[in-house]
Amino acid sequence: MGYFGKLAYSDGRWAFGGPTAVPFLLIDVHDSDIATVDYRAADASGGRFYLGYEPRLYFEEPAAGDPVDTAAEAEGFTRWARDAGGADVDPTEVQRLMASPDGAPPADEVVEQTVERLLGLAGLPLPEWPTDGDMPAG
Repeated sequence: MGYFGKLAYSDGRWAFGGPTAVPFLLIDVHDSDIATVDYRAADASGGRFYLGYEPRLYFEEPAAGDPVDTAAEAEGFTRWARDAGGADVDPTEVQRLMASPDGAPPADEVVEQTVERLLGLAGLPLPEWPTDGDMPAG
């Protein structure tokens, strides 16, 4: 079983659960295979994309959502990274990390690796991923 959890970056720090301020970056990891990335700027603009797999393909439910426009979301995320933290990010590099809209397998074995590569591009600190000892019993 992979990692399940939601991490939020706001106010210059990581927290489990939801964000505490805007701008924020919210990363929701599902079984180490999918990461939903939501970003919001101070002006309430933002977007959503996926790392690993798009849920509509992973769960074999094509009608569950439209394919992500990865070029547009890469541009949006680079604006967010510049505005939120001053990072100059190449949208092409961000787009390479995104889940393929046609279902091609991701390059990384677990999506947490891809999350860390995305955060590195954006110049953000890495979160402290919980260990097995941090998880509830059962």
